[in-house]
Amino acid sequence: MNAAAGCQASTPSPYDLFAQGAFTRKDETDDREFYARDRFVQHLDSVALSTVEKLVGELINEENPVILDLMAGWDSHIPSTLKPGKVVGLGLNENELSGNRALGEFVVHDLNVDPRLPFADNTFDAVVNTVSVDYMTRPFEIFGEVGRILKPGGLFLVIFSNRMFPGKATRVWQEASEQERVVIVEQFFKYSDAFESPSFFTSKGRPRPKDDKYAHLGIPSDPIYAVYADKKGAPAGKKPRPDVCVYSGQECSDEELERRKKAVKDTLLCPYCGEKMKKWTVPVSPFSTWDLEYAYLCFNDQCGYLLRGWESMSKQGNRGYSYRLMYDPLRDYCMPLPVPTLNALKEGIVEDE
Repeated sequence: MNAAAGCQASTPSPYDLFAQGAFTRKDETDDREFYARDRFVQHLDSVALSTVEKLVGELINEENPVILDLMAGWDSHIPSTLKPGKVVGLGLNENELSGNRALGEFVVHDLNVDPRLPFADNTFDAVVNTVSVDYMTRPFEIFGEVGRILKPGGLFLVIFSNRMFPGKATRVWQEASEQERVVIVEQFFKYSDAFESPSFFTSKGRPRPKDDKYAHLGIPSDPIYAVYADKKGAPAGKKPRPDVCVYSGQECSDEELERRKKAVKDTLLCPYCGEKMKKWTVPVSPFSTWDLEYAYLCFNDQCGYLLRGWESMSKQGNRGYSYRLMYDPLRDYCMPLPVPTLNALKEGIVEDE
């Protein structure tokens, strides 16, 4: 026998993409004990929750869909506009699942112990996982199982934010940046080999509700990220998923917007939100072609132009960026200036004299 023929390489595992121990947790006690405590609270603020509901309501566009809420709690975030044929919940807390009014039935099941889903092949039109992907210790198996139980062309929608139970979130999730987490979830989709190329969605920087307990800190609403894809093999003529736009902001007509832009040289008011633009020092850089010393930027963190930008830039592949409106007084011209965070560029603000 040929020695080389008898020495076959083992099949590579997708877990090899990550460092050893990436899917361990600080708290490795039984998850069923941790989640036995009832938590009838919202884990996101109301603005973020409205974004979640809109995502679910717009992306699930089948008629009377059969939906699985994966790793469910007491609220499935299904909007009243969606009329599902049936909603099934799978989670760890029986009291929370019993109190979830959206569910027609539920199953208590620990996916980290057994990632197999107790459902038949091609059962569901959509599977939704909301703010729970960070707790999966066996994500590739779970994503593969979701692919099995979805109907061809069915949707798997994974939604997450930056809040978590630190002890139960996996090491790789805690050590990753918010944008890296989007890439991680994309890898879960890719290596399950059951889905079409995933799409992603970002909503961040929106104003936190005034009645929220963190409102006094001046921090924005909880960010919402979503990665989603259809199972391969969709039947011919299947209705495509819509291009979701959650935040539209305060709109005016195109004519009014153009009028406001033309008036900026006199008013220095942002044509999108009406706030006074701030004088800003243009940074000196050998890579810059700007030939002006000062410009004017809208630094209103609630400007619709900025808030829509997170979503728009994400769809263009520029994840983690939005843009602020800049007015060039030399050329009397408004243009977008990319920003990675709300604090970016603020060090260049020139105080009023």
